[in-house]
Amino acid sequence: MNQESSNGTKTVKRYLLASDFDKTLSFDDTGVELSKLLNIDGFEEKVAGLASQHFVQSGAELTYLLRHDPEFRKVRKEHLIEAGKRVRLKKNVGLLPQFLNTVSEGYQFQFYVISAGPQEAVQSALEGIVPPHHIIGTQFVYDASGEIQAVKHSPSGYGKVSVIKQLLSELNIAPNRIVYVGDGSSDIHVMLHVNLLGSLTIAVSENLFIKEVAKRIVLSDDAMSVSIPILEEILGKRSEEIRAIFESWGFQIQGWEKLRTDNLEIVLMSN
Repeated sequence: MNQESSNGTKTVKRYLLASDFDKTLSFDDTGVELSKLLNIDGFEEKVAGLASQHFVQSGAELTYLLRHDPEFRKVRKEHLIEAGKRVRLKKNVGLLPQFLNTVSEGYQFQFYVISAGPQEAVQSALEGIVPPHHIIGTQFVYDASGEIQAVKHSPSGYGKVSVIKQLLSELNIAPNRIVYVGDGSSDIHVMLHVNLLGSLTIAVSENLFIKEVAKRIVLSDDAMSVSIPILEEILGKRSEEIRAIFESWGFQIQGWEKLRTDNLEIVLMSN
């Protein structure tokens, strides 16, 4: 497998940058927004109950409810699309791949979103930001009435590992050139897999389980924050160089508490 591609006379090192969606690129959970839209109570309690019973794979709780819970059976495709529009995204989600591919000369990052959430909802939330074919979510089969009849594909749990393998093959990227970003228990399988390949895993929460697995943890309300471990670990940039790069884009890094967890705020610089 070719790890590098030729771009004119320059050799480009190609990476897969893959990210979860709910609470990774967004503040909200798609299921919460869907519940608000349809006035369904107790979503988080139902998810917690399923998780405590280990009844479904972590991350697949909403999919299970959509198929089996009486209240969620009324969900139609248009509800998923509307719920996606209501999800609050973190700042600068669309700027992240552009930023990385501009400041990292000699490197190319292919950005994909892999989520156990309904594909229609994730695509709706990221419309105009991430190309639809770069979003892999749970796909449903609908009957003539529009009701969800079956699950066609769901990248939850170990399913995310399968998606990563498929993308590496399709994009012709080496297994040790992955960056995976996630926030919770549903990302543990894929992070363990990516770690074993010698690639980089980044957590954007201090979830009790994931913080023991991820190589780096970054806490911020700005999606561009995950570029910092990439600039450090892959490009070998020092802190002062990273600050200068952000400033050249009109941003200033404030309150960078650099422990094992990078806790920072990024603000737009005033002219």
